[in-house]
Amino acid sequence: MSKNIVHHLYLDHHRWLFNWLNRKLGDSADAADIAQDTFIRIIHTSTNEDVVCDAINEPRAYLTVVAKRLVANLYRRRVLEKAYLDSLAQFPMTATPSLEHQQLILETLQQIDSLLDQLPSKVRDAFLLSQLDGLTYAQIAMQLKVSERSVKRYMVQAMAKCILLMP
Repeated sequence: MSKNIVHHLYLDHHRWLFNWLNRKLGDSADAADIAQDTFIRIIHTSTNEDVVCDAINEPRAYLTVVAKRLVANLYRRRVLEKAYLDSLAQFPMTATPSLEHQQLILETLQQIDSLLDQLPSKVRDAFLLSQLDGLTYAQIAMQLKVSERSVKRYMVQAMAKCILLMP
């Protein structure tokens, strides 16, 4: 998307987007962050001509879709962070990781969550059933109502994505 279009989108609709997000979230700091992230996301990901047309023809609808995805990501990160902190509270004080280590773990969990979110639902479900629940491929196949061969294919796809995440 050309810088000119994004510039006009920003000038014409940033305040509206911020106000909409502020009403939705009830937090002006989160609203400001999401509004900014919306425009950053548009700059980084919008190279498709159809997207440019959508942004020009229905700018508020386009901004709303992008912002809603970012709000969903924010909520998912917070749920993940809360679950991690709740889990961490179960450790004795002597076994609690340092704050720096906690932050690294949380960032890693967020990366894994983001990676899993990119996978097709059956691939993600197969991976989680295998890695978290310890089910065999045959058990996963029965639960997902697919063949064992499909489960193997799903696992290969999930593992390949995990390998791409590694530094």
